[in-house]
Formats: sequence, C-alpha cells, structure tokens
Amino acid sequence: MTIASILSGKGHDVVALASNASVKEAVELLVGRRIGCVPVVDGGKVVGILSERDVVRSLGEKGPGVLDGSVASVMTSPIITIPPETPVITALSLMSRRRIRHLPVMEGDKMVGFVSIGDLVKYRIDRIEAEAAAMRDYIQSV
Repeated sequence: MTIASILSGKGHDVVALASNASVKEAVELLVGRRIGCVPVVDGGKVVGILSERDVVRSLGEKGPGVLDGSVASVMTSPIITIPPETPVITALSLMSRRRIRHLPVMEGDKMVGFVSIGDLVKYRIDRIEAEAAAMRDYIQSV
C-alpha cells in the first residue's frame, strides 16, 4: 500500500495558488473548494503550504489586516514532502509525528499529488474492511 495507490483512486489534480496571492483570496479558495489546505506554487515549484491553521494563527497574531497581505507572509515553509512510493503507514506515521495533516507528493521537483490524513485513514479503513469481509467469506465457505 503506497501513496501512489491512493493517488490512482483519488486523482493527481491539485488546486494550488501563488505566493503573491492575497490571504483573502486564499481563504475564498479554501472555502469555495471546501478544503483545509493548499500548496503554494511559484514557477512550477512548491514553495510552501497554506492551511486553515496558518490563517487562524496569523489572524490571532496580527489581526484582520493579515487578509490583505500575501500568502507568502503566512504560509508554512519549508514543507515536508513524500514520494509516491512511500508506504501509507509511513506517511501516516510522519503526519502523526510532525503534527501535520497534508503532504505534497513529489517526483523530483514536480508535484504529482496532494494527500490529507483523511485520505490515508479512509484508505486504511477501506483495506481493513475488505480484508475482514474476505476473512468472513472464507470462514463461511469452510
């Protein structure tokens, strides 16, 4: 079970924004897409990540004026990334240890996907349920 298998079901499309976008634009994107995080990409390179936590923390520290500032001023950087061949359990462990909920998936310098802890937990639960069903079917057939 690797991150590549999750991306094969989820897809490789990633919503992103530029570091010079305003925080207000970023909030509108997060709300409009019903997502909690977005990678920040400049010139095809991932330069950071902007999460709801980043926005709330900045609002608490700097006040509502932060909404007029750039994403670069509030994003998390440098970021933690993983390659597609990373095992799901390894990615879950990394997210738990580092207390993060989203990971860009990179092949070299190219972002090929974006996964959330919810994606990984759903995948693990689906696999466990499938294994349990197969075990029940086997036991009933004996």
